[in-house]
Amino acid sequence: MELEIPEINGKLKGRIFEIIREQADATGEDAYIVGGFVRDIFLNRKSKDIDVVTGSGIKLAEKVRKALGREAKLTVFKTFGTAHIDYRDTEIEFVGARKESYSKDSRKPVVETGTIEDDLARRDFTINAMAVKVNSNGFGTLIDMFGGLADLDRILLKTPLDPDVTFTDDPLRMMRAVRFASQLGFFIAAETFEAIERNRQRIEIVSAERITEELNKIMLSPRPSVGFELMEQTGLLTIILPELTALKGIETRDGVGHKDNFAHTLKVVDNLSAETGNLYLRWAALFHDIGKPKSKRFDPKLGWTFHSHEYTGMKMLKNIFTRLKLPLGERLKYAENLVLLHMRPVALSDEEVTDSAVRRLLFEAGDSIDDLMLLCEADITSKNPEKIRKFLNNFRTVRIKLKEIEEKDRLRNFQPPIDGLQIMEIFGLPPGPQVGELKIAIKDAILDGVIPNEYDAAYNYLMQLAAEKNIIKTESRTKNPSI
Repeated sequence: MELEIPEINGKLKGRIFEIIREQADATGEDAYIVGGFVRDIFLNRKSKDIDVVTGSGIKLAEKVRKALGREAKLTVFKTFGTAHIDYRDTEIEFVGARKESYSKDSRKPVVETGTIEDDLARRDFTINAMAVKVNSNGFGTLIDMFGGLADLDRILLKTPLDPDVTFTDDPLRMMRAVRFASQLGFFIAAETFEAIERNRQRIEIVSAERITEELNKIMLSPRPSVGFELMEQTGLLTIILPELTALKGIETRDGVGHKDNFAHTLKVVDNLSAETGNLYLRWAALFHDIGKPKSKRFDPKLGWTFHSHEYTGMKMLKNIFTRLKLPLGERLKYAENLVLLHMRPVALSDEEVTDSAVRRLLFEAGDSIDDLMLLCEADITSKNPEKIRKFLNNFRTVRIKLKEIEEKDRLRNFQPPIDGLQIMEIFGLPPGPQVGELKIAIKDAILDGVIPNEYDAAYNYLMQLAAEKNIIKTESRTKNPSI
């Protein structure tokens, strides 16, 4: 079905579209903008990714690149018959119209030259299977063969063809359905949802990198819980993140139950997402209670306990990050630290906030202290308003104390004024446990407020410790390297 919709022309203004139109006319081939850019015209979303389908994608891309000038960077993929242009803050993909067929045991399609109708039919969802013509003859005409415009109005995700075929051909489309539902607030049509359930095992042939790319987009959506609930309902979550599905459910013994930790976790992630767009803070929130199933115990006197679940969870993260191909460097350490420490501010808020306890929290959290406090505040999911008010007031007190101690003692990411090398030089000691004990003693004295975070105080305290341990100084006093 071809439609002329005035609002489309208003969205196709500017130098890029003029050049694509002019060069498409020059090739003598029909050219269309397809997919997400067209969808986003009707959703009033800004899109800087433009997909162009024509007879020869590479040929048109080369002409457009030349017309755009030196700022445009062209990359050609001859094997796939595609080309990519980076121009300022816009990315333009050019592909030849094609049709694809798959065998059951392969993700690699047999690709043949096709028409725009063939090209649209192979796309994931009807809302992404619309095209707008960009030639002068018919500029702005909408081609909507599968009712994508009507599905946009109904906020509904449906596949253009039989959903079993669509998901068998490219199993990642199951994750994309979940992602669009979470990201755009769409519903998944019943037949599409059921097809995801039937074909869920096929997600196992998709690379971890592609799955995690979709997971990251779900995590960055306004309410990530929508995506994870859909993954759980379709069975995808059990395959991709079984550690999360292990949180689901309420066990009761002797009439005592515990909360559904899966529902709690998703609430925490949503709470946090309303406050920050930090992706890895959101990941830490998703995994903050991941150790609870392994640490769950029932005590006849105390009821259900989850002792040391934060430590258990922290130890689980490396395997999860490795499996999902998430970064294993500083990003992993950041998430591990937040999971390990997420109970500490809670404990502080339950008791009198001592300077010593705050110093230690500042030292261990470092630059993550503000993110840790956001996580702890998001972790309050009680339905009791009075309880919520009490925790938030207590956390306010902790934040004030953190600021006071930080300004006074400069402890965020601090290193003791005297390090191990200096201790070895002062006493002529070889590397070993004795050096470590002295270094830790200085650190603890600073964190406990016994001495200030200064070189002279640390040196005098070190001399006192050495005298108690009969350790003899062999060198003249080491000067403060910061002077």
